Amino acid sequence: MTDASVLRFKGRVLAGPDDVRDGLWVVDGRVTYERPAGAADAPVLTGWALPGLVDAHCHVGLDAHGAVDEATSEKQALTDRSAGALLLRDAGSPADTRWIDEREDLPRIIRAGRHIARTRRYIRNYAHEIEPGDLAAYVRREARRGDGWVKLVGDWIDRQAGDLTPCWPRWAIDEAIAAAHEEGARVTAHCFAEDSLADLVEAGIDCVEHATGLTEETIPLFAERGVAIVPTLVNIATFPDLAAGGEAKFPAWSAHMRQLHARRYETVRAAYDAGIPVFTGTDAGGSLPHGLVADEVAELVTAGIPALDALSAATWGARRWLGRPLLEEGDPADFVVHDTDPRADVRVLAAPRAIVLRGRVVG
Repeated sequence: MTDASVLRFKGRVLAGPDDVRDGLWVVDGRVTYERPAGAADAPVLTGWALPGLVDAHCHVGLDAHGAVDEATSEKQALTDRSAGALLLRDAGSPADTRWIDEREDLPRIIRAGRHIARTRRYIRNYAHEIEPGDLAAYVRREARRGDGWVKLVGDWIDRQAGDLTPCWPRWAIDEAIAAAHEEGARVTAHCFAEDSLADLVEAGIDCVEHATGLTEETIPLFAERGVAIVPTLVNIATFPDLAAGGEAKFPAWSAHMRQLHARRYETVRAAYDAGIPVFTGTDAGGSLPHGLVADEVAELVTAGIPALDALSAATWGARRWLGRPLLEEGDPADFVVHDTDPRADVRVLAAPRAIVLRGRVVG
């Protein structure tokens, strides 16, 4: 890790999708485009710079079995940092990771508190598991614990039905989302299937995770209301394995998961074409490892999203959506340097030349 009060980046700065600048300086951890005093002896970086990448759906402090210790959480955050993901939206974790905020060498985290799920309708040890009458109260609690977001589990396998079904009645969703908004928080929800989406959107939800169940009927509704999606395509790639594991006991669920997987790219492209805001997220921290944000950007391109918009989904657009700085004068110096222009080939994101966090070269 290099610690210098003044740092020079001598290259091309992609400060926005249509905003390319010639170099920048870092002074006391912040961006400036004016040559500072003491510049003559400043360390120099070269290449193409982007704002630090955003993983808008990950889980620091969580693994396949539940909450993890601080040492494991630290490794997860460092893995994301090494991949250039310097801003993380933690979309649900039972672990207390506030201590990370005190670390100058770890990514910034926007927390959604702990998942809120229906009783026995989610992964064990992950969520508050409650009944509909308690949903609004738990939403208020997690809104106060989080950083402006709350995470619901909108659908999950219903063992009696043998397939994915919605977790909440409409009245409970109405109360819960209204409560979150009163607390100044936005609401997102895990949703794989089709049937949970319309009620959530009509109740005023702000975002949906995965959103594999989008259809011709619900895509216009999302677009009209401006509801964002975080497709987590690197996670959706695991659906065939999940389906194979559950086929003997839940054949209808397995067939449904395969169908959702088969049309995943078509679904994301249709959402993008309709004007639905799309952002990058990996779902790391459950069954998936951290550090996959570059893979998710590449998956968005594979789905048919133009490279510049896929980059925006992980940089400029995502940071604006989350209300976080870019690379304007005086902004925190959180950026990633690449050898070549990532607009020409997003695959270069997988091999950053340098990573600058809070003005220090950390990788």
